[in-house]
Amino acid sequence: MSPSPSPRPFVYADHRLTCSGVDLTALAEEFGTPLYVYSAEAIRERAGLLQAEFASIPHTLCYAVKANSSLAILKLLAGLGCGFDIVSGGELERVRRAEPSALRQVVFSGVGKQVWEIDAALQSEILLFNVESEAELEVLSQRASLSGKTARIALRVNPDVFAETHPYISTGMREHKFGIDIQRARHVYQHAARLPGIEPAGVSVHIGSQIRAVEPFAQSLQRVRCLVEELRSDGLSIRYVDGGGGFGIEYGFEAFDPAASVAAYAAAIRSVLQGLHVHLLLEPGRFLVAQAGALLTRVLYTKQNGAKHFVITDAAMNDLIRPALYQAHHEILPVLETSPQRPTVTVDVVGPVCESGDFFARDRALPELRSGDLAVLLDAGAYGFSLASHYNTRVHPAEVLIDQGQARLIRRRETLDDLFAPELL
Repeated sequence: MSPSPSPRPFVYADHRLTCSGVDLTALAEEFGTPLYVYSAEAIRERAGLLQAEFASIPHTLCYAVKANSSLAILKLLAGLGCGFDIVSGGELERVRRAEPSALRQVVFSGVGKQVWEIDAALQSEILLFNVESEAELEVLSQRASLSGKTARIALRVNPDVFAETHPYISTGMREHKFGIDIQRARHVYQHAARLPGIEPAGVSVHIGSQIRAVEPFAQSLQRVRCLVEELRSDGLSIRYVDGGGGFGIEYGFEAFDPAASVAAYAAAIRSVLQGLHVHLLLEPGRFLVAQAGALLTRVLYTKQNGAKHFVITDAAMNDLIRPALYQAHHEILPVLETSPQRPTVTVDVVGPVCESGDFFARDRALPELRSGDLAVLLDAGAYGFSLASHYNTRVHPAEVLIDQGQARLIRRRETLDDLFAPELL
């Protein structure tokens, strides 16, 4: 079996899988399963890689809250000097509760900002609104004027750049719902400059998620650079370029060197922006937290249906929907390193939810797993818990953060009473 590679904090020690030195078997016994486990050390390391590579230019890492919105993780990142990219009023409130001083380093993205969300962001005096339509710009002007505030804005421009990724998470083409056509942006900026309560201050772009090549980022930012130069020639004080997020990871066991990947990514962006004299905003989400986290689960049953062998776990698609939603690959490891006497078996790893789409792996060759065994689904720190649901009236799992060799519960396991609390008869 392939060893756990260095980009992840999940490694075997004395034949037991650990996270940053903490035994996962002990975590299962103390906190139960399914259980999300995160490494604070791994998150710090990823943030440090980005901050070091961009140290030569003014920049802020605005962590994409949607990737993993745990309050403890937001507080950790705020302590590292990160700002935040939000897409809802709820995420704004998460930042407020995690670290109120970080509100002034918030950028607010999203195509459908509601009035109450805009008002809350204005009162919080956030750094920047990433405006995604002319209609939104008009509403923002009205709300800013009524509140006596000035809204700093960047138009999220659509550069029509193709990035090879899953179609559900590609956002940079004309046919996508996001942003404003870059060909029309100059006209919209001129209109924005005349609106009360609006201060055009930046340009924003985001072309998708889980992008491994650096060329699409460079191509989109080259188009943004040209727009910034045009806007400055029109007399606008454009000080920020929001380069978005989307920088990807390796979900399999192929070679992946995070430091080398960040170096190439940063070099491409620095080269494009050289001499432009802007403050760069970056919105990494997945890259910071995905490989820092895993979903720990216990095998309930195994069964054979004809030629198919199934491993049924206590985790399900409501806990981690990425395989069902995106056909995403997550490596699966037994917590106890299996002996050579256990055969390798081709299995479907599935959950208890009453859907054929409730699977984590299909036709995957794995060391034989038996009832009661523990296993982990790697790279679940991003878009794992944050996409979780209550489907089949299943409660949310607990979350644990490992920091300096200690496990800290950062979300208790939900109860059925919690789940039913908002409902009325």
